[in-house]
Amino acid sequence: MNATDAAAAFADVINSLESGTSAPDPRTDVDTASLAARYPQLGTVRLSDIRVPVRHGDIAARLYLPTGAPRGALVWAHGGSFIGGNLDMPEANWVSLALAARGFAVLSVEYTKALFGVHFPVPSLDLLDAWNWAVDQLGVSVSAMHLGGASAGGNLSAGVGVRLRDGQGPLPASLVLVYPLVHEILPEPSVEARAAAETLPPAERFPQGLVSAIAANYLGAEQSAGDPYAYAGHAQLAGMPPLFILNSERDEHRYSGEEFARQAMDAGVPVNVTVEPGSTHGHLDRPHTPEAQRSIARIADWLDRFSAGAASDHDLTVQRKAHL
Repeated sequence: MNATDAAAAFADVINSLESGTSAPDPRTDVDTASLAARYPQLGTVRLSDIRVPVRHGDIAARLYLPTGAPRGALVWAHGGSFIGGNLDMPEANWVSLALAARGFAVLSVEYTKALFGVHFPVPSLDLLDAWNWAVDQLGVSVSAMHLGGASAGGNLSAGVGVRLRDGQGPLPASLVLVYPLVHEILPEPSVEARAAAETLPPAERFPQGLVSAIAANYLGAEQSAGDPYAYAGHAQLAGMPPLFILNSERDEHRYSGEEFARQAMDAGVPVNVTVEPGSTHGHLDRPHTPEAQRSIARIADWLDRFSAGAASDHDLTVQRKAHL
């Protein structure tokens, strides 16, 4: 797919979302009731739809609370190329249910989409305001509170992490970035990462033309792609909180996730970066797959390192994986 074709295809998706003609998710086994029937532990989670105040009004969010006192908390942003997704998609709802069932409070955030003339910094500021609200309202020590997201949500979380490092709110205990895209130009991949991505059919690829179209719509005409709050790959990363970066094996987003891990390591930031074997982009939106189930366990294990009485300096050292 060349750049012109990618831009045209992405424009068609935007038009369908703005006109309300996009097709709904056809799956019948990923709603909350179906998930709880299949995984009974999810039925113990208390959830409530709320409104979170942000600087331009308020946004929708969903709060998930475990049985008993939370062991920590996560403010979470789903993906969707900054234009799609919602609180009901598994990448938002199932992820939150699964982590809450493991003892963590989760605030899933419905940031404003880059549609109808909205561009950066609005989604970024929405997530920043939601984070600061959660710190004030959830009753969990910030030393056990994390900020994270998947894909576009990972981008937003990384950018907000830079904002917080720069003094716009309390730093989270860590950033949880799942198949994030934090560079508007795909970095040069490792031989291993390129070979894995090239096993995918064209319809499942994220070529540079598509990445550029997504960035152009997100940024709008007035913003620079070099803004470190928009694409955190441009930031100086010293002073950032620890990073947990989970990449899909066969995914061009992996190029960005791995490069961001290198940048953070070079800046002295504690990093745990890994690849989910056999996975493709968006695998957290497919909850019944072994890849998604393994990834939830990895995320929960990371969060648990920061639970009361669990975290220690030696737990958070930089972890360099062989593929880096």
